[in-house]
Amino acid sequence: MASFNSDAMKVLSVCGVVRLIQEELDKVTDQVASGRSGKELELPHIFAKPEKCVEHAGFVNPYAKAKALAALHMAEKVAQVNFPACFMLKEIDQVCLTAAAGHEIMGAAAQLATQAREIEKSNDTVFRQPHAKNGTLLKKVKLYEKPE
Repeated sequence: MASFNSDAMKVLSVCGVVRLIQEELDKVTDQVASGRSGKELELPHIFAKPEKCVEHAGFVNPYAKAKALAALHMAEKVAQVNFPACFMLKEIDQVCLTAAAGHEIMGAAAQLATQAREIEKSNDTVFRQPHAKNGTLLKKVKLYEKPE
């Protein structure tokens, strides 16, 4: 399971899902920092389709972006494959085969996500958002540039 989870996290982080969630949570944090609370807060309602998520990944190269989008679609398919294995199928051989197939799809999705990132690295265009000492997000693309 740890290997499956690491593949899933790779897809979610490289392909923009984690950044989308981070941005939405930052909006809530900003509201709290400005004095809002309780029912005044606008909480996020994220409908995270692959096309929306990949836009938050910051890809410059269209081939890298296409690989990331494919990885997200594959990850979405994993849930459709694994759901029956977890909740509907009863025969152990069917459960194991179906779950293993879902895990293989996630592994392939993680490989595509890695390839997408490698394309961006080869062009020195990996989008990064490090935090400043005061907690604000900075941005940079080039490896050796100073975040702003």
